[in-house]
Amino acid sequence: MFWKKSKSGLPGPKDPPNPVGREIVTVLGGNPDKIWYFKAVMRPKEGEKNTFEVRVFDPAQAGSQKITVQDYNSLTEHPELILYEGWFNEKSAEAKMEKKH
Repeated sequence: MFWKKSKSGLPGPKDPPNPVGREIVTVLGGNPDKIWYFKAVMRPKEGEKNTFEVRVFDPAQAGSQKITVQDYNSLTEHPELILYEGWFNEKSAEAKMEKKH
């Protein structure tokens, strides 16, 4: 996959992976029209192959607060921007997310 990486080496924001979007809409009751306006940042989950920790945020909300989200770690300093957080496995297409805000 080709996406920009931040100074930390983690990928920058991109569209939520399909398993993550599906989990948010079908299990957590997220709005199917809004989910694709959100962005996701990920990092490899330690000790688990093909599994990534994921945070989903609204880039418009971050922008309105003049916060630049560069990678997964950027949201550690701004937990109020995290709408959903969890993990997904790209091989099995399994995801487990929870609503944060």
